Amino acid sequence: MPPAMRRRLLILSLLVSAVGAAAFWWTLPPTVAIAVATRGPALEAIYATGNVEPVQWARVGPAIRGRVMRVLVEEGDRVTTGQPLAQLDDREAAARVAEAEARAAFAQEDLQRIRTLVARDIAARAQLDRAESEARAARALLDASLRRLDDLVVRAHADGTVLRRDVEPGQIADVPDALFWVGEPRPLRINAEVDEEDIARVSVGQRVLLRADAFPGRVLPATVTQITPKGDTTRKSYRVRMALPDDTPLHIGMSVEANIVLREETAATLIPPAALRDGHVFVIEKELVRRRPVTIGVQGARAVEIRDGLSPGDSVVLDPPARLADGQHVRLRAGGAVAGPAQR
Repeated sequence: MPPAMRRRLLILSLLVSAVGAAAFWWTLPPTVAIAVATRGPALEAIYATGNVEPVQWARVGPAIRGRVMRVLVEEGDRVTTGQPLAQLDDREAAARVAEAEARAAFAQEDLQRIRTLVARDIAARAQLDRAESEARAARALLDASLRRLDDLVVRAHADGTVLRRDVEPGQIADVPDALFWVGEPRPLRINAEVDEEDIARVSVGQRVLLRADAFPGRVLPATVTQITPKGDTTRKSYRVRMALPDDTPLHIGMSVEANIVLREETAATLIPPAALRDGHVFVIEKELVRRRPVTIGVQGARAVEIRDGLSPGDSVVLDPPARLADGQHVRLRAGGAVAGPAQR
């Protein structure tokens, strides 16, 4: 046989073998991994972040700019409304008060003298009017000087505890500065921001589950108590306040992650997310697969809630191959995935 003929026969033989292998592979039942649908908790929630703050508190700062001469309270001290917390430099203001007092006293004495003269018809009525006007002006100047002197004392706006002090003697304090935080250590609340896309599903009274870095592995409770009617147009969010129980271990200023509970199922049917494909699953029935549409509930990273179409104990195919079809034979591969709690 000529060499060219032998080469053609060899190529033809290889092609026939390849076609046969492909046909065998195509008809071979696919090997699949499975998982068993289980019962477990499913939680649908809205995520938010926030901070712990007292229900009653206020920032306290100076009414005017000045240098702090003395700090009169410490953190943890109880204070009452109007109690001095810090004293600003008042030497110049005190001098102005002394000057205003002298002018007011002189104007008052001059007024009394003019009144006596008018009563004896020695002075004209116009002189009395002018003296009364000057006395009122001097008194107004004294009152303004006294108010400025009082403004140099930083006072508590309400009864409470000094929660924080951010001032030291010698520093310059300006009007926007918060020198003290005064309020009640209990009760506490969470001040959180909720995205505007989710706020319509939030309502007063909903349960909240909190996580804080300070308490790893613990889930702490709270309750929605207030939703601010006007949102933040820049951040596209709404402020939501959540009440904390009196025995909460959280401290003022801590940051938390909040999950506002919309729906909770304690015994939901759960499967791994990898078992889903376009709203249906493949269920194993005696080495055959059956395509079954399902109704999906909460979708989490570790599990998906199936609200209708599956029962706990059903075996489902993981990562269904693209060529998998209803009624097809399959071979089972050892191993599989376990669905954990479903949370969104």
